[in-house]
Amino acid sequence: MATYLLIGLVIVLALTPLLHFLPSKRQRSQARMREKAAMNGLFVEFRDPPGRDRLPAERRQNLIYYGLRLPPAREPARGRCQWLRDGADWRSLGARVPAPAPLSDLPEEVVAAAIDEGSCGVYWQEEGGEERVEQIHRALRDWAQIA
Repeated sequence: MATYLLIGLVIVLALTPLLHFLPSKRQRSQARMREKAAMNGLFVEFRDPPGRDRLPAERRQNLIYYGLRLPPAREPARGRCQWLRDGADWRSLGARVPAPAPLSDLPEEVVAAAIDEGSCGVYWQEEGGEERVEQIHRALRDWAQIA
């Protein structure tokens, strides 16, 4: 009996370091959100957010970009514009450009938004689950239609 107990203990000790490689609950949640984003035609990238130094310290940690690719513009190229969330409002960085209407439909977890020649997207901390991803997708889809 003591031999089996010793063998069991050795197996547990050998397998314990492998538990470090199992994804955490947060990592599994992020993977589900990113998969949902991809299924909705969004892409996910690590990008430096606009106005990072103007964001509160707790809002600048772990920001990630969820974007929607835009078709090439037929008319003059789209300009780059960036906005930061300022409470319930959006404030543009650089030139004063009013925020597109779909930004008001974004969840409160979104801290910044940007558009350039190839995509429109948002910066957020991936909190709130797959429902938030769906909300972001709808807002970006609406924004792309007017961009």
